[in-house]
Amino acid sequence: MNSNTLRTPAALLAAAVPVVLFAAAPAHATGGPGAGSGAEGKASAAVLRTGLDVGLLNKTVHVPLKASLNEVSAPATAGKTALTVTLDGVDQGKPVSVLRADVATARASADRTRAAAETNLVNAKVHVPGLPLLSLVQVEKVSSKAVCEAGRQPVASANLLGSVTVLGKRTTLTTGGPTRVEVPGVGEVSLVLSGTETTTRTAAASALRLKVSVNPLKLNVAEVEGELVLAEARCESPVPASPAPPAPQPSAKPSSSASALPDVKPQTSGTQANLAETGGSSLTPYVAGGAVVLLGVGAGALVLGRGRHRNGA
Repeated sequence: MNSNTLRTPAALLAAAVPVVLFAAAPAHATGGPGAGSGAEGKASAAVLRTGLDVGLLNKTVHVPLKASLNEVSAPATAGKTALTVTLDGVDQGKPVSVLRADVATARASADRTRAAAETNLVNAKVHVPGLPLLSLVQVEKVSSKAVCEAGRQPVASANLLGSVTVLGKRTTLTTGGPTRVEVPGVGEVSLVLSGTETTTRTAAASALRLKVSVNPLKLNVAEVEGELVLAEARCESPVPASPAPPAPQPSAKPSSSASALPDVKPQTSGTQANLAETGGSSLTPYVAGGAVVLLGVGAGALVLGRGRHRNGA
């Protein structure tokens, strides 16, 4: 037999031992869809907001007057001190001055931790179509502020300082309810002082809210009805970022190639079942087989040596 084709018991044993492969654990990102980045808060402000309906004398029509002064959304700042509007059919199409003030500012800011809005109005006069010379309302100073911080209760405040004049009459406002001012032949104005409202995530404030119903009978205007709001501020709290989910722990698992290998075991005889009791091991059959081969080779060499010795003698 060619020696290159011989397979020793050790080689047979190595070929019979199954190989187990371990797959590398997959990598996991710390972020992902579960880790929300949150959202910025919202804030807005307006020095004056009007929602009026203007009825005309010579036409059976009503013209809406919806306008605002220094209306901003975060982040922004506005500082106009005059607002004029043009309405078809009113004063032959000339601009109508709705508000004039010495100071009229609105500011709004927002980021991922805080949203805030504030307004300030100083020495302001509000007019409506049909009453170019008589102010609907005149105030010395009004302001409002709304602050919404992440994780905190939103707050809102409004202040009115100094005197208030409505349709030419000096008026004292109370917090117990609306204050009504009526002027014969002109109309009626109802005022509500310092309104604030807060929820778990929002805040709103308005320094002065007016409900108007006047019949000026001038400049082709029969009546003006609706509402006006002075110094309005609103905000909404930022949405906090959601925490990232914990990364799964890596674990070693046999690969599919390892599980596909056959369960190879060395052949044993019935007497080798008790090897554990006699101190033997699974290699005992191969060791014993090798000893027998060596013993046979040794005996043959001894017989051959003796024959040569006799012939030589």
